[in-house]
Amino acid sequence: MTTDIDKLARDELKKLRQQMVQYQLAARGLTDERVLDALAAVPREAFVPDELIPYAYQDRPLPIEANQTISQPYIVGLMTAALELQADDRVLEIGTGSGYAAAVLAEICAEVYTVERHRELAESARERLAALGYDNVHVKHGDGTLGWPEHAPYDGIIVAAGAPEIPRPLTEQLAIGGRLVIPVGPTLETQKLLRVRRTGENSFEQDNLGAVRFVPLIGEAGWREKEGDAQ
Repeated sequence: MTTDIDKLARDELKKLRQQMVQYQLAARGLTDERVLDALAAVPREAFVPDELIPYAYQDRPLPIEANQTISQPYIVGLMTAALELQADDRVLEIGTGSGYAAAVLAEICAEVYTVERHRELAESARERLAALGYDNVHVKHGDGTLGWPEHAPYDGIIVAAGAPEIPRPLTEQLAIGGRLVIPVGPTLETQKLLRVRRTGENSFEQDNLGAVRFVPLIGEAGWREKEGDAQ
């Protein structure tokens, strides 16, 4: 049974979400209306632990299970906008986390395939996204550095962790004309956000979108677990 208090809480969170989009995202230069609309539609409070709901619309990362974080909304918006998505695109996400960015992607494009290396996160994200009605999101527990080849090629690939170099399995799963957005750097302190565009069977172009800092991308084509933890 829904109470008046529940409704007031939902209304207040919706107001905070709209303010976040207007003052923290659009005001900082995010202009893609589809991305802004998606961020305004997704209830970030549903993707953070209950005790952190009061902080859901602050523009900062927040801790979630498995010692991971949910990315700050501005970074989610920036990376999503860099994908230049169309409504019929199919996207691969590496690093599901709690499922927030996957939900944002699902508001914009046709299908989202997302891979998470922590089983508990993959299972909880799958349940959460289904409960929220995101039936166009498909969650897999596995090594994200290897992608999800069964559903390739993808129009967009987005990676929510920093790699020592661009994983070849991901570029191989990118459609011609597709875009890969990924943090890359020789250490966790010296990462840059790259957009890689596949222009032909064996040709790619890169744009540097700026300095960032992400947790390590652990896996066969990324950091080894001990190497990533040691950075």
